Amino acid sequence: MAIINTEIKQTTISKAVSLSGVGLHTGKNVTLTFKPAEANTGYVFKRIDLEGTPLINADANFVTNTQRGTCLEKNGVTIQTSEHVLAALVGLDIDNVLIELNEAEPPIMDGSSKFFVKAIEEAGTVELEAFREEFVVTDIISYADEETGSEILVMPSNAYQITTMVDFGTKVLGTQNATLNNIADFKKDISDSRTFSFLHEIEMLLEHGLIKGGDLNNAIVYVDKELSQETMDKLRVAFNKKDIAVKPNGILDNLTLHHPNEAARHKLLDVLGDLALIRTRIRGKIIANKPGHFVNTQFAKKMSKLIKNERRNNVPNIDLNQEPLMDVNQIMAMLPHRQPFLLIDKVFELSSNHVIAMKNVTMNESFFAGHFPGAPVMPGVLIVEAMAQTGGVLVLNTVPDPENYLTFFMKMDNVKFKRKVSPGDTLIFKCSLITPIRRGICHMQGYAYANGKLCAEAELMAQISKVK
Repeated sequence: MAIINTEIKQTTISKAVSLSGVGLHTGKNVTLTFKPAEANTGYVFKRIDLEGTPLINADANFVTNTQRGTCLEKNGVTIQTSEHVLAALVGLDIDNVLIELNEAEPPIMDGSSKFFVKAIEEAGTVELEAFREEFVVTDIISYADEETGSEILVMPSNAYQITTMVDFGTKVLGTQNATLNNIADFKKDISDSRTFSFLHEIEMLLEHGLIKGGDLNNAIVYVDKELSQETMDKLRVAFNKKDIAVKPNGILDNLTLHHPNEAARHKLLDVLGDLALIRTRIRGKIIANKPGHFVNTQFAKKMSKLIKNERRNNVPNIDLNQEPLMDVNQIMAMLPHRQPFLLIDKVFELSSNHVIAMKNVTMNESFFAGHFPGAPVMPGVLIVEAMAQTGGVLVLNTVPDPENYLTFFMKMDNVKFKRKVSPGDTLIFKCSLITPIRRGICHMQGYAYANGKLCAEAELMAQISKVK
């Protein structure tokens, strides 16, 4: 397994575009607006109907409920049924978008991703300066739900591919398969595949006051039991139809299948949307047997954790004998720090979203005189300070006159020290943006490595301020 920076540039949309409809479960009218976003933003939902217009990243770690769609929640703010919107963005190869909503649930539209695809294409696509990152799968990774028999795995492949296999054990809807070998085929082959349900599920949902925005135009209803007159009457009221009947293929009328295996294709659409919550592009083939939102999102959480660990243990491959991008004199021209508090010696890589620097730790460091006599160890706080100075190079590189700015710590989170650092060690620091730099505020993930192993990590937030 490896995380690589590709030569493909990240994308966003070129302008804002909106569409309106009704939430499937809430029944509320809602307007969704796709807006351009900066590099490394990813997919972010924004609730403009709530005070403070809170943001929720499309992140597997925020999944709280998967009963009738994938629900995200952060600090008490929710987004329901996120998967169809996210599938459209992944399917059109878009990396960064802000998704504004004035309700908790996106519009269901026709139960597929087709209308979201149409809106995104109307907005157009633009390239950004940052390059796309990918997680390259080299071993099989799987997750199984023993209770349901559902399983999802990823295996090595040269591209992101998905195969879904569904078996509902009913005569009306038996075994179906669907495959997406190329993301470019999503619009044509998958995007118009609508959500579906069985009649017994519809009855249960109606009894619990759900699917308030449902009608026969946004869900395929498979009739897996005999229709009583009482059920027919309930369905007529629920769907506001004068007459309801069952077609010979076992589907309620007023709707024609787009594909013979539309159920399997919609399950593939759901997998694509749910796995967008991993927040990193995957180079591998997904095989999902009896997929559902629970198993999809549990797999996404597992993948997210694996990728985080891989990123943490991915020691930068730097030739320390090469000519640095910045030597100590160039660093001092950018940073205000001076001896004995300048804690980085060279910068080897610097982009719009990451920086790699190093420090040679010698016995001549002033702090070794007292920390500790006879057993010199570099103080952990100074390792974090050196990490922050590395990040300072990243944020100061965004202004034309860095010599006129100072960098101030705002916050440190999830600080962990793994190994001690001693005289003679060479420290390698890598800082990468967690969110785009805004108003001079830099939120980044920092790692420090010594002797080829992780020795410290931290989430850091700093702000640059112009010297008056």
